[in-house]
Amino acid sequence: MPAPVKSLADQHGIPVQQPLRLDSEALHQLAAYKPDIMIVVAYGLLLPPAALALPRFGCINVHASLLPRWRGAAPIERAILAGDRETGVNIMQMDAGLDTGPVLASAATAIMPDDNSETLTERLVSLGCKTLTDTLGQIAAGTATSVPQSASGVTYAHKLRKDEAAIRWSEPAALIDRQIRAFYPRSPAYCLYQQQRLRILHAELADGAPAQTPGTVTDMDGDAMTVACASGSLRIHEVQLEGKNPMALRDLLNGRPGYFQRGSVLLPAS
Repeated sequence: MPAPVKSLADQHGIPVQQPLRLDSEALHQLAAYKPDIMIVVAYGLLLPPAALALPRFGCINVHASLLPRWRGAAPIERAILAGDRETGVNIMQMDAGLDTGPVLASAATAIMPDDNSETLTERLVSLGCKTLTDTLGQIAAGTATSVPQSASGVTYAHKLRKDEAAIRWSEPAALIDRQIRAFYPRSPAYCLYQQQRLRILHAELADGAPAQTPGTVTDMDGDAMTVACASGSLRIHEVQLEGKNPMALRDLLNGRPGYFQRGSVLLPAS
């Protein structure tokens, strides 16, 4: 499916190039536009020096973290996984390094206890759009200033691995809760139940300490089941069975009475 930017460009007759790599032909196409500035958002490759040198105002990047924390590919998910309480967007003047350039503008937002990568991304997109347009105005007016990144506090947001989505109930509930929220919706966290993969889509921390083996369903109510972890418990509200659509737990049990019950055991994925 085309990205929304491409669809809008097509509607207005704006040419769109989508090169798989920035080779000499792609750079020649870029140079033909004689760009004043180039803006990079969620692009998975480093720009070569020849591309960085094309625009007279250089290249700027909209990065979804407060640099130098979480440079790299997955800053939103890594911030949730780490339990950060705050993140944001930086408008960065690009250089040859990986998210190492000086910062032109910054805007912060709190990470809420129920944020997942979808809700946090939506908020950061809105924040990034406003911060970007404000910064472009400053660049055009000649009033933009840049601040070098601190040499301390550097962390890297490495790409997410599929095995990181595997739930181990022998870990604390708080860690599993962050895992579920960080991996939703791109690659939901999962465990095993009845020899099938069970994706956990929506959960919350439960009150009280478990007195059961981790992975055991300790309580059931109309909307959720409570599962014991190494420390603390999780109330699970929405799941996805293997080969099925996502379902609220209430709806699943209406169609499959007794599928989960007190004493059921969810197994670790590995």
